Amino acid sequence: MLNNDILRRLRYTLNLSDNEMIAMFASANRAVSRQQVSAWLKKEGTAGFAECTDRTLAIFLNGLINEKRGKREGIQPNPENKLNNNIIFKKLRIAFNLKDDDILAMLEDAGLKISKHELSAFFRAPEHRQSRQCKDQVLRNFLQGLQNKYHVESEAKEKNKPKTLSKPQIKNNVKMQPKQDEPRKTLSLNKTKFVWKEK
Repeated sequence: MLNNDILRRLRYTLNLSDNEMIAMFASANRAVSRQQVSAWLKKEGTAGFAECTDRTLAIFLNGLINEKRGKREGIQPNPENKLNNNIIFKKLRIAFNLKDDDILAMLEDAGLKISKHELSAFFRAPEHRQSRQCKDQVLRNFLQGLQNKYHVESEAKEKNKPKTLSKPQIKNNVKMQPKQDEPRKTLSLNKTKFVWKEK
């Protein structure tokens, strides 16, 4: 899978704004501009598109882990210069704190069913004899499963925001209370003049 596609999918899944994307990189000690983020998120072949390198995606994923799980003290892990699907899969698993059963359910929800043994093979050390390469189909379905579970529409976010009243609304919602100390007045007719009499 293309790194740019992975970045776009994660942005959509988490409904991240440009500022939140920038903050994600900053969490992994990388300063990026809004223009850079915009270029990475563009579709291939469109004007202004820029390739998201392995190192750039690794930095973003490290920042995602920091934002979701908390930034650990001390020296931060160095971003990889070369990524593969297994490393990306593992980083996302850590970021979302997923157990095997969680991942299997998400994959099945996306239309792919694999065994727990097959899944564990993706997370083994590369030199392990039972290690297996994570193919694009598996990673693509996992990203779809993440989207199905974690995507929050912007409209839903707006609905959950506390409502605040504008000044005119506040005035309209405040009931006028009668003054307690002011004596009541009645109108009586005294010849041809109106006279106020105190009760």
